[in-house]
Amino acid sequence: MTTVAFHFNVPDRLVYTCRLLRKAIAGRARLIVTGSADTLKLLDQDLWAFSATGFLPHCGNDANTMVIRRSPVLLVESIWVVPHHDILVNLGDLIPEGFQQFDRVIEVVGKDVDERHAARLRWKQYLNSGFDLIRHDFDQKAIV
Repeated sequence: MTTVAFHFNVPDRLVYTCRLLRKAIAGRARLIVTGSADTLKLLDQDLWAFSATGFLPHCGNDANTMVIRRSPVLLVESIWVVPHHDILVNLGDLIPEGFQQFDRVIEVVGKDVDERHAARLRWKQYLNSGFDLIRHDFDQKAIV
């Protein structure tokens, strides 16, 4: 069964996601990141500028097939046709359709009131569907 973890109260969702991806890539993980087109565009820009000394390899689903297969991070609006199903990072307001095909889902939630409200609704949906949830509250610990 898919493991679902919520990372609540991150100060800056995109910066946190960059750090999360960097850590996962260092561990040789493969990730799919989903969200709105605008959010993914901003994340793409942040991934290019995140580190002056290192590159966080990633691409969108508009890249050629070879790049998509080799990229450890794929930024997509829809998760229906993706090359792997290891870890899904959700930056959207809704639960992505088809999330159950992934081993792990990570919901990244900032401090914005609307964002937190949408996350609470997703939490209830996952719980009502029988998923065990893991909560990481970053108001209570150091950021990755």
